[in-house]
Amino acid sequence: MQFSRRLDLFGDEVFAALNARRRALEAQGRTVFDLSVGTPDFRPPQHVIDALVASAQDPVNWKYSLHDTDELLEAVCTYYQDRFGVVGITPDMVMSCRGTQEGMRYACEALADPGDVALIPDPCYPVFQAGTLLAGATPHYYRLTAENGFLPDVDEIPADVARAARYLVVSLPANPVGSVGTPEVYGRIIAFAKEHDIVVIHDNAYSDIVFDGPAGGSFLGYPGALDVGVEFFSLSKSFDVTGARLSFVVGRTDIVAAVRKLRSQVDFGMFYPEQAAAVAALTGPREQVERQRLAYQARRDALCDGLEAIGWERPNAHGSMFVWARIPGGRTSSQDFVLELMERSGVIVTPGASFGPSGEGYVRMALVLPPDQLREAVHAIERAGV
Repeated sequence: MQFSRRLDLFGDEVFAALNARRRALEAQGRTVFDLSVGTPDFRPPQHVIDALVASAQDPVNWKYSLHDTDELLEAVCTYYQDRFGVVGITPDMVMSCRGTQEGMRYACEALADPGDVALIPDPCYPVFQAGTLLAGATPHYYRLTAENGFLPDVDEIPADVARAARYLVVSLPANPVGSVGTPEVYGRIIAFAKEHDIVVIHDNAYSDIVFDGPAGGSFLGYPGALDVGVEFFSLSKSFDVTGARLSFVVGRTDIVAAVRKLRSQVDFGMFYPEQAAAVAALTGPREQVERQRLAYQARRDALCDGLEAIGWERPNAHGSMFVWARIPGGRTSSQDFVLELMERSGVIVTPGASFGPSGEGYVRMALVLPPDQLREAVHAIERAGV
C-alpha cells in the first residue's frame, strides 16, 4: 500500500524512541533519570479535580459540546484582565482548543495556503514546524542564538522573506531554549508585523514559570498586539493538567473566527467536564501556581549549579520548565551524545537537533524531578565521566 507523501515530511518521533530505550534500561535494573519529556510531576489543584468530577456526574454533560460555555469564555476574559492586566478581551476573541499543538495546526492552515512563507523560530517546539508543513507552507527559520540571549531578532529576517511571509511564530518563555521576552523585543516584533502585514502567533504556555525577574505576562498586553495577532494560552503547565489539553486561542477577532471555522469541520469542541475544570482553574486560587514556580526555580538551580560545577557551560534557563545546555567536550552530534549519556549515566535528555537546525550542539533537559534527584542525576553524569 502506498501512503500519502505527507508522511515523508516528518522523521521518527524522538520521544517514543527515548521512551523505548528507557524501558529497556529499567528492565535491566538500571537507575534512570528521565529528563526528556516535559510532563509536570506536580498534582493538579484539588478544586480543579473536584470541578471536573462534579460536572461528569451530570449525564447532560456527556453530550456533544458544540460550543464553549458562556461561563468559560467569561472566565478567560476575566483571567486576562486580572492575571495579565489585559483589558478589552471579549468572548468573541476566545476559542478553546485541545492543547496548543492542535490549535497551532488549525491556525497555520487558516492563515496560509500551499507555497506561502511562514517565519518559525530555530530552535523551536516541533509543532510550529509541523503545523506549517501540514498547511503546505514553507518555513523560513529565524535563529535564536546564544549571542542574543536566545531571543528573536526580527531585524535579521531578510526583507524579501518578510514581504512574502503570512505569519510569524513567537514563543516566550521559550521551549526549548528557556529565554524570556522583554518589552523591547515585543515592541520590535509588533512593529515588524505591522510593517509587513504579518500575523503574529504567540505561544504563551509558560507564563507562570519565569525566574530571575518580573512575573511572566501576555503578548496581548503590549501596545498594538491585538492589531496583529493571537496568543495560545495553556493551562497545562500552570495547573498541571497536561492530559486534559485545556488551551485557548485568544486575540484578534477575525483570526479567532477563521481558526474556529476550520476546527469546527472536524471537532465538536471541548468536553463539558473539562470546560468546568478550566473554569475552576481560571477563577480559583493561584497560590499553588506561585509555590510551583518557586519549586521549578529550586530545580533549575540544582541542575544548572550542578552541571556548571562538573565543568559544563552554565545552561540557559530563565523561564519555562526546561534547561537548554550546550553539549560538553566539543562533541557535535546531539543525537550521538544523548545515546552516550543514556547508556553511560542513565540520564535521558532530548537532542537539540530535534528542535531545528540551530539546536545541534545542545540538549534539552526537563525539570520534572525534585532537586535531590536532579543532583543525583548530575552525580551520575560526573561518575560516568561525561
